[in-house]
Amino acid sequence: MEGENFTMWSLFVLEGFSQYPRLEIVLFVFSLVMYLITLLGNSTLILITFIDSRLKTPMYLFLGNLSFVDVCYTSASIPALLVNLLSSPKTIIFFGCAVQMYLSLAMGSTECVLLAVMAYDRYVAICNPLRYPIVMNRQVCVQMAAISWVTGCLTALLEASFALQMPLCGNLIDHFTCEILAVLKLACVSSLLMDVVMLVISILLLPIPMLFICVSYVFILSTILRISSAGGRNKAFSTCGAHLMVVILFYGAALSMYLKPSSSNSKEIDKVISLLYGVLTPMLNPIIYSLRNKEVKDAMKKMLGKMPLHQTHECL
Repeated sequence: MEGENFTMWSLFVLEGFSQYPRLEIVLFVFSLVMYLITLLGNSTLILITFIDSRLKTPMYLFLGNLSFVDVCYTSASIPALLVNLLSSPKTIIFFGCAVQMYLSLAMGSTECVLLAVMAYDRYVAICNPLRYPIVMNRQVCVQMAAISWVTGCLTALLEASFALQMPLCGNLIDHFTCEILAVLKLACVSSLLMDVVMLVISILLLPIPMLFICVSYVFILSTILRISSAGGRNKAFSTCGAHLMVVILFYGAALSMYLKPSSSNSKEIDKVISLLYGVLTPMLNPIIYSLRNKEVKDAMKKMLGKMPLHQTHECL
């Protein structure tokens, strides 16, 4: 690489779905509606975890963090996508591209760790309920949430730093955001170090947390099946079922993007998966938790003034 001249691009063009101009209006409406629902749903969850005293438990601390991650993740890319869908040319400056790439990686990585932390919280709550207040005390929960954020932000910084230093032979990104894999396709040379960094971080943040979650739920399911009370089983299934649905949606989309076989190179499919991963999953998270969680539904009703303020009940 030494002695070769490579252009330092100050402006990038995001191709997005420009090949389908009629589809862009549909995508604009779809993305805008999904983004507004995402902001409303996740902001509501964050709000009720702050104002409702019944939701001052570890599970809702992590749920509030998850909602904040989803708000940040979608806000890093969707507003720019909405602007680009209606503009021509669809450009973004280098700094904006770098920030977009970093935030998307940081929030996605944080969510990977946070979902594993939430699985551990459910494991302790159901498999060791008597020790739950001691094991998952406030200080421990704050530390676990902080570790999720630090891990996500540092791994994203490492990936983005390496990717942005790669020499690029063009500035036309065949994507609707500065997604790291799309940017790396412009690299003039291959980098073994970059490939190793991407592979190691992908394995650390995808298969390993997934394995941890699966093992946790094997123990959780075994414990739930031994609960004699039908009401207790239903409550445990409801709480864990919501988390499990979120895990399946998130990791299913993430694995299809970052750990798919190298022969799978359909650019249009990659864009669709990325759009669903970036818009649909964060939108569905608060809906899943609110529909399957009685405490969240009651807190929302209370906030809307549909329940007496003195009504309380015990949380898991």
